[in-house]
Amino acid sequence: MSSGESFDVVVVGSGSAGAMAALRSADLGLKVLIVEKAHKFGGTSATSGGVMWIPNHGLDGDQGDSRASALEYLDATIGVPVNRERLEAFVDEAPKMLHFLKSTGVDVAAAAWPDYFPGRAGARADRSVIVPTFDGRRLGDGRYALMREQYNRFKLFGRYAMDLNETFALMMQSKGWRMVAGKMIGRYWMDRSTRKVSHRDKRFTQGAALMGATYEQVFARGVDLRMETVLEGLTVEEGGRVTGIEVSNFGRKYTVEARHGVVLAAGGFEWNQALRDRFYPVPGLTRHSSTPEDGNRGEALVAAEAVGASTEHTSQGWWIPTMTLPMKGASNFHEIHQAAFDVGRPWSVVVNRKGVRFVDEACGYDQFGQAMVRDQIESGANCPCWLIFDAKFRRKFSAGGLMPTVHTPEHKVPEDWWDHYLFRADTIEELCAKTHLPVEAVRQTVANMNAYAKTGVDPEFGRGMNPYDQMFGDPSSTPNPNIGPIDKAPFYAVPINNGDLGTKGGLRCDARARVLDGAGQPIAGLYAAGNNSGTPFGDTYPGAGATIGPAMTFGFVAANDIAERAGNQRASDKASRDAAMV
Repeated sequence: MSSGESFDVVVVGSGSAGAMAALRSADLGLKVLIVEKAHKFGGTSATSGGVMWIPNHGLDGDQGDSRASALEYLDATIGVPVNRERLEAFVDEAPKMLHFLKSTGVDVAAAAWPDYFPGRAGARADRSVIVPTFDGRRLGDGRYALMREQYNRFKLFGRYAMDLNETFALMMQSKGWRMVAGKMIGRYWMDRSTRKVSHRDKRFTQGAALMGATYEQVFARGVDLRMETVLEGLTVEEGGRVTGIEVSNFGRKYTVEARHGVVLAAGGFEWNQALRDRFYPVPGLTRHSSTPEDGNRGEALVAAEAVGASTEHTSQGWWIPTMTLPMKGASNFHEIHQAAFDVGRPWSVVVNRKGVRFVDEACGYDQFGQAMVRDQIESGANCPCWLIFDAKFRRKFSAGGLMPTVHTPEHKVPEDWWDHYLFRADTIEELCAKTHLPVEAVRQTVANMNAYAKTGVDPEFGRGMNPYDQMFGDPSSTPNPNIGPIDKAPFYAVPINNGDLGTKGGLRCDARARVLDGAGQPIAGLYAAGNNSGTPFGDTYPGAGATIGPAMTFGFVAANDIAERAGNQRASDKASRDAAMV
């Protein structure tokens, strides 16, 4: 079973945490192997928005952020006990990680994105960091198409890559949006040399930009990447030190030695129903997740538990509202569509199955999911809830996978979608009959929203009354960009599930990214980062990029600790050899 192979560092998982652990380790002179079970590399990170939440990053000089301000905000936001040393390690090490990433040649820029709790002390609107568009062919034509591709929701017509500015222009149908779309389409077809290689747009945007630019540097440092290679278990020497991994590749099993450390960066467990049932108070279904289908199944967590590892913060996911539609051209298969911003648009309201609201619908998507869980526990009438909207909303905005009429007019909606995935009626009463929602409660909720639309004030939940909500509202809807009268037939309803971007909880780690056993002691040779580990933020999602920011930071921290210990080990080995020669 043994292959006889040996590396200084073995990284399990090729997402942002694994990529950074490998990049930093290789940059420090260590020999590195990444194993990835999927047929493509880049992990969930490559399919994401690619944002990193990095407080006090200093990219634009001193803009007033600080360690103290970041901790003030986190303290005002986190609602459960967390490892203080680990939390402070994130705040201290994240800017160092970003500086290192930039020093390798990866271009980064701060984005004007409000923290998700803008009313809390220490909140800012510049802590989210992005990587500009990357030319994917710089990875080489043999690798360019092997990076995990983004979902159709991040591409125009499922083909043309969109950066964040283009995404918001098209999503909001802001002035000049048709010209933006035309330029994107023309740019793609004018790139004739790439069309000879692949249908894929060479413009890597959002998560693909982050991962493409990072992997260019990973490959430049000679890191070995093996796909279709599944973690089967960890190898442990007498005394409990982790010494390597057992893997399989198309059924062929072998072991690989890790001389100085194994870094588990294989994502969370959202696609493992047994683990969801074990950890979540409201488990939900794996298929409601918006991460790559059947990808993150928690194998690395299970393997670590088998050698004594403990877990933390496993009761919650990184929630995001999702909805389900058949895959076009293959109706027996389904696609999951995010509805993160759709639920907070004007001319709409979200209700539970009792017909009443339960949250500021325009709040951060993780807060929305937490509210769904709370309401399900309290009322038993959520998960799914319902997004109700009128013809004005339908004309301008998407509702999950249902595109606005300018893209998908009524006659282009497949007939089998109506009254099964999407519901439409000429009156609110008829809509309630189709969705089995209580008529009087829904009628009253809609009347309340129509009254709030006139005053601009939502006395129930404050929808549209803070900078984060307003960022994704519609300026044409006044006096509140997130509230508009629901009064133009036909009326529509879409069931909304509590989906996720991954799991918040995972292996319990210390400030050095070392995996801890049940007694809180480090398991020698074993590290974890990303969603494979518990978030330093406990129960909260402080801002855009709060998954990838810590993932890359603790991948960086793990590599630094391994390199430091490897240096000590090398010095110890040399001393032993010298002593033996005396």
